[in-house]
Amino acid sequence: MRRVAVLGSTGSIGRSTLEVIAGHPDRLRLVGIAARSRIDLLAEQARAFRPTLAAVWEEEGAQELRRMTGSLTVGVGPEGLTWLATHPDVDVVVVATSGSEALIPLIRAIQAGKQIALASKELLVMAGELIMRLVQEHGVKLVPIDSEHVALAQCLQAVTRSEVARLVITGSGGPLWGLSVSERQVVTRAQVLAHPRWQMGPKITVDSATLMNKGLEVIEARWLFDVPLERLRVLIHPEAVIHALVELVDGTALAQMSPCDMRLPIQYALSAPERWDSRFPRMDVTQRSGWHFFEPDLAQFPCLRLALDAAAVGGSACVALNGANDAAVQAYLAGQMAFPDIPRVIEEVLEQHPAIPHPTLDEVVEVDGWSRRVAQERISHSPRRFVKVS
Repeated sequence: MRRVAVLGSTGSIGRSTLEVIAGHPDRLRLVGIAARSRIDLLAEQARAFRPTLAAVWEEEGAQELRRMTGSLTVGVGPEGLTWLATHPDVDVVVVATSGSEALIPLIRAIQAGKQIALASKELLVMAGELIMRLVQEHGVKLVPIDSEHVALAQCLQAVTRSEVARLVITGSGGPLWGLSVSERQVVTRAQVLAHPRWQMGPKITVDSATLMNKGLEVIEARWLFDVPLERLRVLIHPEAVIHALVELVDGTALAQMSPCDMRLPIQYALSAPERWDSRFPRMDVTQRSGWHFFEPDLAQFPCLRLALDAAAVGGSACVALNGANDAAVQAYLAGQMAFPDIPRVIEEVLEQHPAIPHPTLDEVVEVDGWSRRVAQERISHSPRRFVKVS
């Protein structure tokens, strides 16, 4: 029985994780849940799964959760999240929060010897070198939840490292693929948030629309699989059937296919190296035809270009990239600026940042905060450049 804590249990990945746990009561038991807000949903999850531990961001929310659930032990704030991630009753920590506040809890969980199922690619973008070094030092298993990286991990099981020529990360192209540059300049919020293949939270959906998501996934793959950037490739695959390919030195390639359902990579992350049965949708290749693959145009998708440039610089450039992107996307979602201004904010932050080659944890935290502040200054102090949207 694997005892699981889910950081970010009320989000899209968190809710899907709970569905996977519910489908395997003989193998998985939910012992901890955590969320920044949505206390009512957190209480529903507590009543349904009966975990003993929880963490929330504010004391007021903790008091409300205790009142609604009775005997649940609740931690508060960053310390509460770390307490939950390192608790002796927890075997596996699912990191499904999209923000940087899970970085310290993740690191402490690794140091405590917990198995990690990681959905928050931003944490590897920020501190991949540090995180993977700790994983090696503490002998911890870290399994990705991103569909592309789960696909790569499965393909790589069939070959040796010397047989691999290149890793290919695919992407649907997001909600704006196929639009012209001029059309993308005037897209509505509804268009940006209408992903054609995946049901995801708003932040990652915006990242998919800008293709920043693919750039972040390249950086994530660089650390997860210890490969240089020149051996990583991004291809747009609008049908989203093949989630990744491994090109081999003899000219052949291995591909992983599955329906667009995040419960599949989540279950693999929790079951690996085993495979468990499920009632999730199955792949019917007879219903699939007309697969297409395209090289993304970096001129048309500047966020992807910025991510690849930051990856080439390395070090704290990736921290600044992630912080600036998060701040810009949140500002867009809050109606503080227009969609085309997201890459402009990110680029201006990166231009101001002298990269640190091998940042310490303290430096990562410092650069993350700095990049968010500078991004917000660019948004707040340039009213003539940014268009407020409803």
